[in-house]
Amino acid sequence: MPITVTPTKEIPDVLVIDPKVFGDERGWFYESFNQQEFTEKTGVTKSFVQDNHSNSKQYVLRGLHYQTEHVQGKLVRVTQGRVYDVVVDIRRSSPTFGIWTGIELSAENHLQLWIPEGFAHGFVVLSEEAQFLYKTTDYWHAKSEQCIRWNDPTLKIDWQLPKSIEPLVNAKDSAGKLFEDAFYF
Repeated sequence: MPITVTPTKEIPDVLVIDPKVFGDERGWFYESFNQQEFTEKTGVTKSFVQDNHSNSKQYVLRGLHYQTEHVQGKLVRVTQGRVYDVVVDIRRSSPTFGIWTGIELSAENHLQLWIPEGFAHGFVVLSEEAQFLYKTTDYWHAKSEQCIRWNDPTLKIDWQLPKSIEPLVNAKDSAGKLFEDAFYF
């Protein structure tokens, strides 16, 4: 899996993974994950223990999620459609604490995002529909699941939505905590 790894400008610990895509008139091929190369190029030695897959309609916003126990690192990608993916640093001792970064992930650009433990994560669907896949370094733990409000006034996240569009958010995410009241690592 020849990959290029680039730290995000806002939070260097969050990495953009750009796989080499081999294509011709028949279509394309790429290795979506190779543990050895991923470890060599990122320095991440954690193993992935769970794969998750979601399907969402346009303007569905999921997040900003994290767990206080069984803390998860995530490797995320999109296999159908387009999303705007957002990560917030909630590591109190980090120089980028309280900073967010976002990137468009799509089936066309094949980009992936490595999100280490200690971050809140969410995404909004920009296309008519999107398939979102992610690998995690620990198992889902319902009792420690937390959510920061997607529209927190302190974070001021630009979700890349048209001004006239209100995202579709479930009740749990709508009731998320304000950033100032959230649990931090």
